[in-house]
Amino acid sequence: MNLKLTEELWREGNMVVSFCPELDIASCGETVAQAKKNLMEVILINLEEATKLGTLPDLLREAGLDEIHGVFMSRKELIGFTPIELAI
Repeated sequence: MNLKLTEELWREGNMVVSFCPELDIASCGETVAQAKKNLMEVILINLEEATKLGTLPDLLREAGLDEIHGVFMSRKELIGFTPIELAI
């Protein structure tokens, strides 16, 4: 099975936070590489457990993922992420 997910990264203090909004799963690490690795591990563990429980189709549907050409992906695609700073 192929999945196409989004990974958001940001810095919180001395840590890098990684987040997958489709699955609502987060992790962190001291470096970008570590945060990315940790997020991938958590995602894989969740998918494996859902498979064992027989709930993977429900998990993917609830995450808003559709199968398109053999790849499960979000109905929407992130095309930009820019911080906005306003002075009010």
